[in-house]
Amino acid sequence: MERCLVAVVPIESRAMFGGVGFYAEGRIFAILAEDKLWMRADDATKSMFEEVGKGPFFPYDSPTPMPYWELPEGVLERPEELRPWVDAAV
Repeated sequence: MERCLVAVVPIESRAMFGGVGFYAEGRIFAILAEDKLWMRADDATKSMFEEVGKGPFFPYDSPTPMPYWELPEGVLERPEELRPWVDAAV
């Protein structure tokens, strides 16, 4: 997973809460949790995820989601398709 992200943007990764946080330009932009990659989204970018049927991350069965949304299947393996998702998250 890290190798795929590095193909798009220079990153750092850090273990956090049983998962991994991915950072670019000094800011966290993605997390690995529950064996899935979740990208940071805000009000301006979450529609990208909604349009492909993806939802936000609910940690530990919390009723409140975190601002991370599941990356669509297959995108991680294709850098040209991954770039817009990473750019939006960063």
